[in-house]
Amino acid sequence: MPTISMFYGILILMYFYDHKKHSAPHIHAEYGEYEATIAIEDGSVLAGSLPPAKMKLVQAWIEIHREDLMADWTLAVSGEPVFKIDPLR
Repeated sequence: MPTISMFYGILILMYFYDHKKHSAPHIHAEYGEYEATIAIEDGSVLAGSLPPAKMKLVQAWIEIHREDLMADWTLAVSGEPVFKIDPLR
């Protein structure tokens, strides 16, 4: 599972072939012991949780990078290598 970005202690990951359990395009975010699966389309939480302030950062990052995330999602579900995406600054 490649890490596609990292900012403020949050890891953003995208698994290969990860469209079976959650069919919606999504990312995985990890912060310490917290983990969440978040939809790319609207930033909604599909599973898990993050502290509220960290979740807002991830959702803002998704908004900024939605096109790049969808391009990576297309690659990932095909088993292709994904690209790194700039962190939130």
